[in-house]
Amino acid sequence: MHSAQVLPDGSRIRWVEIAGVEPTLVFVHGLGASSAPYFAPVAAHPALAGRRSLMIDMLGFGISDRPTDLAYTLEEHADALAVALEQASAEGADIVAHSMGGAVAITLAARHPHLVGRLVLADANLDPTPLPQTRRPGSSGIAVYRTEQDFLDHGWKETMEFVGPHWAATMRLAGPEALYRSAMSLLRGTVPTMRENLEKLPIPRAFLYPAADGVRADTESLTGAGVRVMAIPDCGHNIMLDNLDGFAHAVADALSA
Repeated sequence: MHSAQVLPDGSRIRWVEIAGVEPTLVFVHGLGASSAPYFAPVAAHPALAGRRSLMIDMLGFGISDRPTDLAYTLEEHADALAVALEQASAEGADIVAHSMGGAVAITLAARHPHLVGRLVLADANLDPTPLPQTRRPGSSGIAVYRTEQDFLDHGWKETMEFVGPHWAATMRLAGPEALYRSAMSLLRGTVPTMRENLEKLPIPRAFLYPAADGVRADTESLTGAGVRVMAIPDCGHNIMLDNLDGFAHAVADALSA
Protein backbone atom coordinates (compact mmCIF):
# COMPACT_ATOMS: atom_id res chain seq x y z
CA MET A 1 0.00 0.00 0.00
CA HIS A 2 1.14 3.53 -0.84
CA SER A 3 -0.44 6.85 0.05
CA ALA A 4 -0.28 10.59 -0.56
CA GLN A 5 -1.64 13.52 1.43
CA VAL A 6 -4.06 15.30 -0.88
CA LEU A 7 -5.85 17.80 1.40
CA PRO A 8 -4.53 20.37 3.89
CA ASP A 9 -6.34 18.56 6.72
CA GLY A 10 -4.06 15.56 6.21
CA SER A 11 -6.52 13.38 4.30
CA ARG A 12 -4.74 10.76 2.24
CA ILE A 13 -5.49 8.84 -0.91
CA ARG A 14 -4.16 5.27 -0.87
CA TRP A 15 -3.46 2.75 -3.57
CA VAL A 16 -2.13 -0.74 -4.14
CA GLU A 17 0.89 -0.66 -6.42
CA ILE A 18 2.50 -3.33 -8.56
CA ALA A 19 6.02 -2.62 -9.81
CA GLY A 20 6.67 -2.76 -13.54
CA VAL A 21 7.52 -0.85 -16.67
CA GLU A 22 6.28 2.63 -17.51
CA PRO A 23 4.07 4.30 -18.48
CA THR A 24 2.11 3.80 -15.30
CA LEU A 25 -1.26 2.08 -15.59
CA VAL A 26 -3.82 3.60 -13.20
CA PHE A 27 -7.14 1.92 -12.37
CA VAL A 28 -9.99 4.04 -11.00
CA HIS A 29 -13.10 2.43 -9.46
CA GLY A 30 -16.77 3.36 -9.67
CA LEU A 31 -19.26 4.61 -7.09
CA GLY A 32 -19.13 2.66 -3.85
CA ALA A 33 -16.34 0.44 -5.12
CA SER A 34 -12.61 -0.03 -4.50
CA SER A 35 -10.00 -0.47 -7.18
CA ALA A 36 -8.06 -3.50 -5.94
CA PRO A 37 -11.06 -5.88 -5.67
CA TYR A 38 -12.29 -4.83 -9.10
CA PHE A 39 -9.01 -4.53 -10.99
CA ALA A 40 -6.35 -6.78 -9.41
CA PRO A 41 -7.07 -9.66 -11.81
CA VAL A 42 -6.94 -7.21 -14.72
CA ALA A 43 -3.53 -5.87 -13.69
CA ALA A 44 -2.23 -9.44 -13.35
CA HIS A 45 -3.74 -10.64 -16.63
CA PRO A 46 -1.14 -11.74 -19.24
CA ALA A 47 -2.41 -9.08 -21.64
CA LEU A 48 -1.40 -6.31 -19.21
CA ALA A 49 1.04 -7.89 -16.74
CA GLY A 50 4.46 -6.29 -16.33
CA ARG A 51 3.21 -2.71 -16.24
CA ARG A 52 3.63 -0.48 -13.22
CA SER A 53 0.04 -0.51 -11.97
CA LEU A 54 -1.73 1.66 -9.40
CA MET A 55 -5.11 0.50 -8.12
CA ILE A 56 -6.15 3.76 -6.53
CA ASP A 57 -9.12 4.56 -4.29
CA MET A 58 -10.74 7.97 -4.48
CA LEU A 59 -11.27 10.02 -1.35
CA GLY A 60 -14.26 8.71 0.58
CA PHE A 61 -13.94 5.16 -0.74
CA GLY A 62 -12.06 1.94 -0.14
CA ILE A 63 -8.78 2.32 1.73
CA SER A 64 -8.56 6.10 1.26
CA ASP A 65 -9.61 8.60 3.93
CA ARG A 66 -13.21 9.75 4.24
CA PRO A 67 -13.27 13.44 5.25
CA THR A 68 -16.77 14.68 6.02
CA ASP A 69 -16.23 18.35 5.10
CA LEU A 70 -15.57 17.74 1.39
CA ALA A 71 -18.30 18.31 -1.21
CA TYR A 72 -17.08 15.28 -3.23
CA THR A 73 -17.76 16.89 -6.59
CA LEU A 74 -16.30 15.26 -9.67
CA GLU A 75 -13.87 18.17 -9.87
CA GLU A 76 -12.72 17.68 -6.28
CA HIS A 77 -12.25 13.96 -6.89
CA ALA A 78 -10.20 14.73 -9.99
CA ASP A 79 -8.05 17.34 -8.25
CA ALA A 80 -7.35 15.02 -5.31
CA LEU A 81 -6.38 12.23 -7.70
CA ALA A 82 -4.09 14.66 -9.50
CA VAL A 83 -2.22 15.41 -6.27
CA ALA A 84 -1.84 11.70 -5.57
CA LEU A 85 -0.62 10.88 -9.08
CA GLU A 86 1.91 13.71 -9.00
CA GLN A 87 3.29 12.43 -5.69
CA ALA A 88 3.40 8.93 -7.19
CA SER A 89 5.41 10.27 -10.18
CA ALA A 90 2.71 8.97 -12.51
CA GLU A 91 2.63 11.74 -15.10
CA GLY A 92 1.41 10.72 -18.56
CA ALA A 93 -0.32 7.66 -17.13
CA ASP A 94 -2.67 5.33 -18.94
CA ILE A 95 -5.98 5.60 -17.04
CA VAL A 96 -8.50 2.76 -16.98
CA ALA A 97 -11.67 3.90 -15.22
CA HIS A 98 -15.06 2.35 -14.54
CA SER A 99 -18.48 3.99 -14.24
CA MET A 100 -18.26 7.08 -11.97
CA GLY A 101 -14.49 6.67 -12.05
CA GLY A 102 -14.69 7.28 -15.78
CA ALA A 103 -16.44 10.60 -15.21
CA VAL A 104 -13.69 11.52 -12.74
CA ALA A 105 -10.97 10.38 -15.15
CA ILE A 106 -12.38 12.54 -17.96
CA THR A 107 -12.43 15.50 -15.57
CA LEU A 108 -8.87 14.69 -14.51
CA ALA A 109 -7.67 14.66 -18.11
CA ALA A 110 -9.44 17.96 -18.83
CA ARG A 111 -8.12 19.74 -15.74
CA HIS A 112 -4.66 18.14 -15.47
CA PRO A 113 -3.72 17.08 -19.01
CA HIS A 114 -0.07 16.37 -18.18
CA LEU A 115 -1.15 13.44 -16.03
CA VAL A 116 -3.11 11.44 -18.62
CA GLY A 117 -1.51 9.92 -21.68
CA ARG A 118 -4.29 7.56 -22.78
CA LEU A 119 -7.79 6.99 -21.45
CA VAL A 120 -9.89 3.82 -21.38
CA LEU A 121 -13.41 4.18 -20.02
CA ALA A 122 -15.50 1.19 -18.92
CA ASP A 123 -19.22 2.00 -19.20
CA ALA A 124 -18.57 5.48 -17.82
CA ASN A 125 -21.12 8.22 -17.07
CA LEU A 126 -20.96 10.90 -19.76
CA ASP A 127 -24.07 13.02 -19.22
CA PRO A 128 -26.06 14.65 -16.40
CA THR A 129 -29.00 12.52 -15.26
CA PRO A 130 -32.43 13.66 -14.01
CA LEU A 131 -33.30 12.85 -10.43
CA PRO A 132 -35.01 9.45 -10.26
CA GLN A 133 -38.55 8.75 -9.18
CA THR A 134 -38.06 5.08 -8.28
CA ARG A 135 -35.25 3.17 -6.60
CA ARG A 136 -32.64 1.39 -8.66
CA PRO A 137 -28.95 0.53 -8.20
CA GLY A 138 -26.22 3.12 -8.64
CA SER A 139 -26.15 6.86 -8.17
CA SER A 140 -29.77 7.18 -9.26
CA GLY A 141 -30.88 4.85 -6.48
CA ILE A 142 -29.04 6.87 -3.85
CA ALA A 143 -30.50 10.11 -5.20
CA VAL A 144 -34.00 8.87 -4.39
CA TYR A 145 -33.18 10.28 -0.95
CA ARG A 146 -33.62 13.96 -1.65
CA THR A 147 -31.58 15.18 1.32
CA GLU A 148 -28.31 13.99 2.76
CA GLN A 149 -29.83 13.69 6.22
CA ASP A 150 -32.56 11.42 4.89
CA PHE A 151 -29.89 9.24 3.32
CA LEU A 152 -27.87 9.13 6.54
CA ASP A 153 -30.96 8.35 8.63
CA HIS A 154 -32.54 5.75 6.36
CA GLY A 155 -30.84 5.46 2.99
CA TRP A 156 -27.47 4.10 4.05
CA LYS A 157 -28.89 0.91 5.55
CA GLU A 158 -31.54 0.51 2.87
CA THR A 159 -28.97 0.99 0.10
CA MET A 160 -26.67 -1.67 1.57
CA GLU A 161 -29.56 -4.12 1.49
CA PHE A 162 -30.70 -3.05 -1.97
CA VAL A 163 -27.37 -3.41 -3.82
CA GLY A 164 -26.73 -6.99 -2.73
CA PRO A 165 -23.77 -8.66 -1.02
CA HIS A 166 -21.16 -8.16 -3.74
CA TRP A 167 -21.44 -4.41 -4.16
CA ALA A 168 -22.13 -3.95 -0.44
CA ALA A 169 -18.75 -5.54 0.32
CA THR A 170 -16.98 -2.45 -1.00
CA MET A 171 -19.75 0.10 -0.55
CA ARG A 172 -19.71 -0.42 3.22
CA LEU A 173 -16.11 0.88 3.20
CA ALA A 174 -17.29 4.23 1.83
CA GLY A 175 -18.07 7.21 4.02
CA PRO A 176 -21.87 7.68 3.93
CA GLU A 177 -21.47 11.41 3.28
CA ALA A 178 -18.94 10.72 0.53
CA LEU A 179 -21.22 8.18 -1.10
CA TYR A 180 -24.25 10.46 -1.13
CA ARG A 181 -22.41 13.61 -2.23
CA SER A 182 -20.50 11.74 -4.95
CA ALA A 183 -23.71 10.23 -6.29
CA MET A 184 -25.45 13.60 -6.41
CA SER A 185 -22.45 15.22 -8.11
CA LEU A 186 -22.38 12.44 -10.68
CA LEU A 187 -26.01 13.10 -11.53
CA ARG A 188 -25.34 16.83 -11.89
CA GLY A 189 -22.26 16.25 -14.01
CA THR A 190 -19.70 18.90 -14.91
CA VAL A 191 -19.63 22.10 -16.95
CA PRO A 192 -18.73 21.45 -19.74
CA THR A 193 -20.27 17.97 -19.49
CA MET A 194 -18.12 14.87 -19.26
CA ARG A 195 -19.11 14.01 -22.83
CA GLU A 196 -18.05 17.43 -24.12
CA ASN A 197 -14.72 17.18 -22.33
CA LEU A 198 -14.16 13.62 -23.59
CA GLU A 199 -14.79 14.59 -27.19
CA LYS A 200 -12.29 17.48 -26.97
CA LEU A 201 -9.42 15.58 -25.35
CA PRO A 202 -6.41 15.36 -27.70
CA ILE A 203 -5.28 11.92 -26.47
CA PRO A 204 -6.10 8.32 -27.47
CA ARG A 205 -9.47 7.41 -25.92
CA ALA A 206 -11.59 4.28 -25.87
CA PHE A 207 -15.06 3.58 -24.49
CA LEU A 208 -15.87 -0.02 -23.53
CA TYR A 209 -19.46 -1.09 -22.94
CA PRO A 210 -21.48 -4.32 -22.64
CA ALA A 211 -22.44 -5.72 -26.03
CA ALA A 212 -25.72 -6.83 -24.45
CA ASP A 213 -26.77 -3.17 -24.34
CA GLY A 214 -26.97 -3.14 -28.13
CA VAL A 215 -25.51 -0.50 -30.42
CA ARG A 216 -25.05 2.74 -28.52
CA ALA A 217 -26.95 5.71 -29.89
CA ASP A 218 -23.87 7.89 -29.45
CA THR A 219 -21.44 5.61 -31.30
CA GLU A 220 -21.28 7.82 -34.36
CA SER A 221 -20.68 11.02 -32.40
CA LEU A 222 -18.03 9.42 -30.21
CA THR A 223 -16.15 7.83 -33.09
CA GLY A 224 -16.43 11.08 -35.00
CA ALA A 225 -14.61 12.75 -32.13
CA GLY A 226 -11.88 10.11 -32.26
CA VAL A 227 -13.11 7.96 -29.39
CA ARG A 228 -12.83 4.24 -30.09
CA VAL A 229 -16.08 2.50 -29.10
CA MET A 230 -15.69 -1.19 -28.18
CA ALA A 231 -18.51 -3.62 -27.34
CA ILE A 232 -17.48 -6.36 -24.88
CA PRO A 233 -19.47 -9.63 -24.98
CA ASP A 234 -20.74 -11.71 -22.07
CA CYS A 235 -20.90 -8.98 -19.45
CA GLY A 236 -22.99 -6.43 -17.65
CA HIS A 237 -22.00 -3.07 -16.22
CA ASN A 238 -19.10 -4.60 -14.24
CA ILE A 239 -17.28 -5.63 -17.38
CA MET A 240 -13.98 -6.48 -15.67
CA LEU A 241 -15.69 -8.87 -13.26
CA ASP A 242 -18.02 -10.54 -15.74
CA ASN A 243 -15.57 -11.07 -18.60
CA LEU A 244 -12.00 -10.70 -17.37
CA ASP A 245 -10.35 -12.01 -20.54
CA GLY A 246 -12.48 -9.89 -22.84
CA PHE A 247 -11.92 -6.79 -20.75
CA ALA A 248 -8.15 -7.22 -20.35
CA HIS A 249 -7.61 -7.86 -24.06
CA ALA A 250 -9.80 -4.88 -24.99
CA VAL A 251 -7.85 -2.61 -22.65
CA ALA A 252 -4.54 -3.85 -24.07
CA ASP A 253 -5.87 -3.28 -27.59
CA ALA A 254 -7.06 0.23 -26.72
CA LEU A 255 -3.71 1.11 -25.13
CA SER A 256 -1.83 0.01 -28.24
CA ALA A 257 -2.99 3.23 -29.94
